[in-house]
Amino acid sequence: MKHGVFPEAPAQVPQLAPSCAGAVSRWVYARCGWRIDGELPDVAKLVAIVAPHSSAWDVIWGLLAKIGLRLNIRFIGKREAFVWPFGPILRGFGGIPIDRKHAQNVVGEITQLFAANERLWFALAPEGTRKHVQEWKSGFWRIARAAQVPILPVYFHYPERIIGFGPLIHPSEDLEADMAKVREFYKPWQGKNRGTI
Repeated sequence: MKHGVFPEAPAQVPQLAPSCAGAVSRWVYARCGWRIDGELPDVAKLVAIVAPHSSAWDVIWGLLAKIGLRLNIRFIGKREAFVWPFGPILRGFGGIPIDRKHAQNVVGEITQLFAANERLWFALAPEGTRKHVQEWKSGFWRIARAAQVPILPVYFHYPERIIGFGPLIHPSEDLEADMAKVREFYKPWQGKNRGTI
């Protein structure tokens, strides 16, 4: 994929219909100097993880990229973000509100969502917060393992205004080894306020 280009997604990728919102998103994204890097994998189901997540701006640039690429991605966010006027907008773009204080069975619920859909890309921030954390939450890995789908690392790199796609990671039986592989991938990338290490 060339920098700055919003390519056609491969055949199996869940897609939104063409819309004015997509055209506007591509224009705003390019006008603000942002670009896309990496390849969209030709798979019908995956868990996308997005990091570093260090600013509320990540949601704005991420949604612009999602809409501009016409990706039909479901994602979770803290329940507090889904209040008026943003709640209906976030839900319309695939958002699922989560009460983080009572989120005991999110893995099971998302696994069932995968089972019920022929095509599903699901995204979340493995850090679980905009603050720096030493340990990432392993929910994304548990969902991918349970649903038997690969993990797609997606990164923000604010110094060059890039949202990029890394290579697919197929989860093994070794959580620690897989988490180390994921963390190693993210070392070079810098969010708006910090990196991942």
